[in-house]
Amino acid sequence: MRNLLSTKEVAQFLGVNEKMVYTLVAEKSLPATKITGKWLFPKHLVEQWVEANTINYPDPPRHLPPYEGLLIVAGSNDPLLEKTLALFNRRYPEHVAVLGNLGSLGGLQALRRNLCHMATSHLIQDDERDYNFDYADRELDRLPAVVNFCRREQGLLVARGNPHSIGAVADLAKPGLSLVNRPNTTGTRLLLDREFDKAGIDGETIDGYHNTVTRHLDVGLEILAGRADVGPGIRAVAGMLGLDFVPLRWERYDLLITKDRFFDPGVQLFLGLLPDEEFRHLADTLEGYDVSASGKMVYPKEDRPREE
Repeated sequence: MRNLLSTKEVAQFLGVNEKMVYTLVAEKSLPATKITGKWLFPKHLVEQWVEANTINYPDPPRHLPPYEGLLIVAGSNDPLLEKTLALFNRRYPEHVAVLGNLGSLGGLQALRRNLCHMATSHLIQDDERDYNFDYADRELDRLPAVVNFCRREQGLLVARGNPHSIGAVADLAKPGLSLVNRPNTTGTRLLLDREFDKAGIDGETIDGYHNTVTRHLDVGLEILAGRADVGPGIRAVAGMLGLDFVPLRWERYDLLITKDRFFDPGVQLFLGLLPDEEFRHLADTLEGYDVSASGKMVYPKEDRPREE
């Protein structure tokens, strides 16, 4: 099957011998599936595994200059975040806040390269009990400060009335459905691929799997225009565009800040907005948000309750 690697092929791809591949599979480290007694390896998951486990990076060629009024945020796209950045720019006209929409993994990489002050991320960990810490630990030399921005509801966006009766990710394997997807640097794509694996679906076989758009809103617009039947996204977009929504889970969406930039004036002014009544009002104008913990520091805990 296309995009499934054999043991020999994945060994060549990784530059190791086949014995090491079997060791990685036995340790449940390398993504793999067993079909008719043979191990096969989805190429896109192997590529994500290599990216996530890369730890030796060159030193960045340059660093952010001292803070002089420009606040750079990079990472995951979110409608409430965009509204909050606009609020920041209205309230503090002597500062300018901008967003680089790079996806959660892209945001962490920008943070590692000292290209932003804050990264936004919602990367679900392998045990599905926590978010972001494992990825930050792999990407960064030191664990950054992690501040909750919000919790939000992730799911599937479908046309009003749900004409294809989609009730779960498994239904995306129905013949004739067209998907609009998110890039593989996003937490939303990571969640969808994880749900495909749980359902025993090869995402590569779904029409539109590689048809990606950069924002949650763009997923909704593709469905609204009839160019796709379904796509991963957040409830807020369904509410904004009058679409139906199939819920998957609530997730934690965080701000990650290196400790040497945490006390930059723009960072502190932005964090100061999160307990503010005007920020809470912005969240109330959108569906699918919980801001009860917004602005609070988040710490990794082994017994953290699973996000549902």
